[in-house]
Amino acid sequence: MVNIIWIILIAIGILYGILTNNLETINTTIVDSTKISLEMLFKIFPVLALWMGITKIAEVSGLLKKLSNKLSPLLTKFFPEIPVGHESLSLIASNMIANIFGLGSAATPFGLKAMSSLQKLNKNKKVASRSMITFLVINTSGLTLIPTTIISLRMMYGSLEPTKIVMACIISTFFATLGGIVIDKLLARRYKN
Repeated sequence: MVNIIWIILIAIGILYGILTNNLETINTTIVDSTKISLEMLFKIFPVLALWMGITKIAEVSGLLKKLSNKLSPLLTKFFPEIPVGHESLSLIASNMIANIFGLGSAATPFGLKAMSSLQKLNKNKKVASRSMITFLVINTSGLTLIPTTIISLRMMYGSLEPTKIVMACIISTFFATLGGIVIDKLLARRYKN
């Protein structure tokens, strides 16, 4: 659906450019935005590759498993429907840890695996389970302690203090996560059935 929306917006923009006789602007914008995107990719890719590599090493070495075991008592309170020791708890913990370090790209594979694992536990395959909804809320709010990607972007664009936004990110993502969890729990109680 999002792809269709983007295609429609691009088509409207090009059509408007043609109707207002701005073909030169359209061509310049397409070439410039492609160049900027490629430059951004080359500058941010090493940071993402480094952190994704560290995450993979942590996964293979068992560090993520140990961290997820430490998070397990907390996660069982948020996800009481998931049996203790189930693989989905480990995947959820890995996703949360990657998000905490501001690595949305590294968190995505864990999130997809966690949703797949949660779907196996789901009794009604056509409707998201309580745990799936809670996980989606926590994942979307994205509690972040080290906004790695944002710091990289700020460095790339020449910020004098690229880490100055760290505290603002911590506060905003903490309250977003807290608010999401509170609303999720309130709605879960209200619509128990």
